[in-house]
Amino acid sequence: MRLADVAPADSDRLLSVAPTVAFWVAAILYGAAAIGFLVAFLQNKPAALRAARAVLIGAFIAHGVDIGWRGVLHVHPAASVREAIGFLAWIIAGGYLAASARFRLDLAGAVLAPIVLGFLAAARLSPTGSPRDDLSLLGRIHISLATVGVGVFALASALAAIYLLEERNLKRKKFDARSFKNPDASLDTLDGLSQRLVQAGFPVFTVAVGLGIAWVNERGETMMRPEYPVAIVTWMAYAALVAVRLGLGWRGRRTAWMALGGFAAALCVLAIYFLRRLAG
Repeated sequence: MRLADVAPADSDRLLSVAPTVAFWVAAILYGAAAIGFLVAFLQNKPAALRAARAVLIGAFIAHGVDIGWRGVLHVHPAASVREAIGFLAWIIAGGYLAASARFRLDLAGAVLAPIVLGFLAAARLSPTGSPRDDLSLLGRIHISLATVGVGVFALASALAAIYLLEERNLKRKKFDARSFKNPDASLDTLDGLSQRLVQAGFPVFTVAVGLGIAWVNERGETMMRPEYPVAIVTWMAYAALVAVRLGLGWRGRRTAWMALGGFAAALCVLAIYFLRRLAG
């Protein structure tokens, strides 16, 4: 590890360390898995699907080793937004693997694997930025819970996108479309699983938002920084989604678009934090 890879920080805390061998292994395997899932989906090859899943499991394990080693060096997932993005990528990969153990989600794998790779590369290869002196325990818990919540929302959004794609093909009577030659899952299954994920992630994200507000007050700041109102908008979008789903019984296309809109807002929050860290 070079000194240039360690930003000035407290004597007992590092802001970042150089990418590990496990990171490079994970990055290569994520890329290979993305290609494998795409081949399996387009050509309906079960052998390619099994190979892609096995490669993704290897990538997930290597990614976990990378996170664990950074933790040994006192660079934890909640140490910064940069580290949280790397942890978010790991949550998305693990969540997909758990869901695919029960449902056939080839297209989701083809979509999520490159997204995970992009998040991981952004977390490990971007400039470190300056350390925060005000990152208290409250702030770390806030970052951790927000990361978990956004990771669950990412999985829900991927399934919502697949739902919209397959529903469009069905309405256009494109029964020979690739999605129906090799269907991921029934529309009802996709809709139900996406909404269950939203309902699971919403309480976690709610607590994260509440702790975030408390953290802002702890630091004596106001809510005028752009990421704060955007985070509130994200929470409101998912609160509305849960309300119309449970209260009004909405299903299908409308809730799928609401899930995608909420996740787009969540990505805006991450982008604002990330760009500020790079600038700082």
